[in-house]
Amino acid sequence: MVNPDPSAESSDGSPTQPETPEHPPHAAGTGDNPAGHGHKTLDEKLADLPIPLHNPAILQEQARRASDIQLRVADWITGFAGSMNFVYIHIALFTIWMLFIETSPWPTLTLIVSLEAIFLSTFVMIGQNRQSAFQQAKADRDFTEQELELKTNTQLTREIDRLTTELHQRLMGDATR
Repeated sequence: MVNPDPSAESSDGSPTQPETPEHPPHAAGTGDNPAGHGHKTLDEKLADLPIPLHNPAILQEQARRASDIQLRVADWITGFAGSMNFVYIHIALFTIWMLFIETSPWPTLTLIVSLEAIFLSTFVMIGQNRQSAFQQAKADRDFTEQELELKTNTQLTREIDRLTTELHQRLMGDATR
């Protein structure tokens, strides 16, 4: 056992450090790896596995959108229109227009803003359609994976039942004899 540090005592004279047993090295090697030197533990093997950062359906959708120039432009416009920079630019432009370019009641500005609203609503609809298509692709992929998992689990359950029945018959003897 490891002896406590004699200089570390509480006010009543009892040791303050817990006593811990010494751990002898494993017979197969040194260190904490029971498999020995040169062998990886399960945690090390799991750490080496590639972990995807995104769902494959997301990666497919990103690749599809990146390959089409129209979709890239629509994504850029939608991204910009949904930013605070868009708001700040419009505040500045509307203020300049109303103060210096056109007098009240601003008919040209009204026309411009109405046309802009029409186009921006179209880009919002494009974004919603894109999101809907992505969600459907992800749902289809998830459904396929879950069905495969269910099928695999059902097969495993049947095999476990068969093996358990066989093991029971071997251990208990054939009751029909």
